[in-house]
Amino acid sequence: MDKRATAIVSYFSLIGWIIAYCIGDREGAKFHLNQSLVILLTGIIAGACAVIPIIGHLVSSVLGIITFIFWVMGLVFACENKDQEVPILGIFKILK
Repeated sequence: MDKRATAIVSYFSLIGWIIAYCIGDREGAKFHLNQSLVILLTGIIAGACAVIPIIGHLVSSVLGIITFIFWVMGLVFACENKDQEVPILGIFKILK
């Protein structure tokens, strides 16, 4: 896969991220691989917040909506072949 295809596939679930990481252009799409991983982990954290009594569902819902918006932004940036960070989450770097 070329850089753009790798970047786009990386945004589609954990399985898509693993496929993009293993088969795709890792060096070319490293920015989007990192960003999609951060968004994925944020979604997992948002889901985990739902188990907190009373306020957990509210926090989980708000974080889920924000995560979805960031996911769409990242996917659009990948489709446009731009290396632009999503707000707030873009500062986190997991992959070196």
